[in-house]
Order: sequence, then C-alpha cells, then structure tokens
Amino acid sequence: MPNQSVSLDRVFHALADPTRLTVLERLSHGPATVGQLAESFGMALPSFMQHLGVLEAARLVTSSKSGRVRTYELAPGSLKPAERWMMEQRTVWDRRFNQLDQFLYQLKEKKK
Repeated sequence: MPNQSVSLDRVFHALADPTRLTVLERLSHGPATVGQLAESFGMALPSFMQHLGVLEAARLVTSSKSGRVRTYELAPGSLKPAERWMMEQRTVWDRRFNQLDQFLYQLKEKKK
C-alpha cells in the first residue's frame, strides 16, 4: 500500500494545478510538442517544463525525443489507480451514509 500511496499522492498533486489540467486536456486530443503545449501559457519555458515534469513523474504523460523536439502524450491507463481509490472511498461512504440513514429511521420510529 505505501507504493500505491506515493503514486496516488503524485497523481492528485499533478491534477491539483489548473495548468497541468489544461495540458492533460490538450493531450487528450493527441500528442503535442513542448512548444505546442507551452504556446497557450504566459510563462517562461523552464517554468512550464516543471509542470511537464510533475505530470511525467505522476506517470500521467510520457515523452519521446526526436532530434531536438520532445513530444508528450497521455499515458494509457494512468488514472486507473486514482479511479480505483475513489471507487473504494465511495463504497465506504455509501455504506456509512446507509448506516446513518438506518439509525435516523430507527430514531424516528422510537419517537412515534
């Protein structure tokens, strides 16, 4: 579980930034070069490259280099661990809400 926790931390950290979310959305339409991705952001290239590094460290994107051009694309299945974790949490909370609902119903019946 500790390995999964580190992975989830990186994924959620990467998704917490609007710039990185925009990059992921752009990459959902297909691969793009660093220049193509950076052109819509008003920031210095080194700062933008840090965002790409965070996405790559979280394994949300992969990159390849051909000559001097680096191209990024979405990593297939990269959100599966986060999706699995959220489904597990949803199951826990659904169960808790059902227990609360039953408790409140019993409380209401006792007052009658």
